[in-house]
Amino acid sequence: MILATSIHIALAILILALILTAIRVIIGPTLADRVLALDQLVAIAIGFIAVVAVKTGFELYIDIALALGLVGFLTTAAFARYIHVKAGREGKS
Repeated sequence: MILATSIHIALAILILALILTAIRVIIGPTLADRVLALDQLVAIAIGFIAVVAVKTGFELYIDIALALGLVGFLTTAAFARYIHVKAGREGKS
């Protein structure tokens, strides 16, 4: 009973976080804001996967969440590198 209620509360909070972060991706005034919001979306997706893993008891979801975390980190690092290189080019102009 407590676990089921906690899962529903966690899913509601994650949905709210997903909506607010999606708004930041759309509105975000700078490219860096959008990149950070996309990284946050990856973290929220990992949270969803973890909650579903607890709900279903299917442990493979945890491995999927770990893989998504690694891929999310690499994409954030690649975007940060892109922003750094782009800012360097704009400074030389």
